[in-house]
Amino acid sequence: MMIATSPSQKTMQCLFLLSLLMAVAVPSRAKVPAVIVFGDSSVDSGNNNLIQTILKSNFEPYGRDFEGGHPTGRFSNGRIPPDFISEALGLKPTVPAYLDPRSTIKDFATGVCFASAGTGYDNATSDVLNVIPLWKQLENYKVYQKMLRRYLGVKKAKEIVREALYLMSIGTNDFLENYYIFPGRSSEYTVEQYEDFLVGIAENFIQRLYELGGRKISLGGLPPMGCLPLERSKNIMSGSGCIDEYNQVAMDFNGKLQGLVVRLKKEMPEIKLVFSDSYSILLDVIHQPSSFGFESAAVACCATGFFEMGYLCGGTAPSHVRMEQIRFWDSFHPSQRTNQIISDHLMKTALAEFLV
Repeated sequence: MMIATSPSQKTMQCLFLLSLLMAVAVPSRAKVPAVIVFGDSSVDSGNNNLIQTILKSNFEPYGRDFEGGHPTGRFSNGRIPPDFISEALGLKPTVPAYLDPRSTIKDFATGVCFASAGTGYDNATSDVLNVIPLWKQLENYKVYQKMLRRYLGVKKAKEIVREALYLMSIGTNDFLENYYIFPGRSSEYTVEQYEDFLVGIAENFIQRLYELGGRKISLGGLPPMGCLPLERSKNIMSGSGCIDEYNQVAMDFNGKLQGLVVRLKKEMPEIKLVFSDSYSILLDVIHQPSSFGFESAAVACCATGFFEMGYLCGGTAPSHVRMEQIRFWDSFHPSQRTNQIISDHLMKTALAEFLV
């Protein structure tokens, strides 16, 4: 005997079936409750604003394309990779700096940045411009954990620490700001030995982060540092092309970091450690700019729109320059659009496993 159903019952049944189908068809998002960042200017969202160093970006024209059009301490005209990655993970569109007095533990609970522009793996690198060394970033992270426990309770805080995605982007300054400029490290180590020295520091940092509860960690590699506008401007006798030696060092160092990732995944069975390679995608942007809708890849926008000999912007960005056409914002740092391209690439490659 058939049982009659009312229109409302049929509607409810259809909605129930639809919800089941959607649950099967749509993959569940990984549980990434927070993005926690360590590193240098490639990921610093403003910590250098609050320390005694000349290396700051809290002045115009930095931030001209950030929401509100004001400088934040990010070394870009807008957002940087952690911001885009946080948003891609379904979290907030910007990751606040740990030292930002306007932010509280409520803001930090879903993401916080400990990075400091100008720093490196090597303590000697952070001493050059008096910025926050990597070991101090980890000490700040320990304080953050205590704050998190007081705010959310031990159980919830432990869950966030365990499930958060940890982004590391560091190392360029060790070579370009330290090894190749000052005689200290270059007199102690060959470049290959210095690479090994830095890899050892990276290993120790990841082990300590693991001991503190971190499990999902992205170890970022070096960019094609010989192609940064500042380095190309130094290579004027060779037509201002990329410095091949520096790019080769970056590739060699990245290979060693990849080897470290493979080994640590065997030694730490609970770790979800990935190597995030920005080298290839940034090199594509530099050598094939038209493929990404860009113009000349050698140009840094501020201040003159041509090669910049200084590390930072020295004036206002030209008003006629379209920001979506700019690959590099200053002599070292990609524009917001390039940052987004790099972040999208990482989300589709190394970080993809945190989306499924």
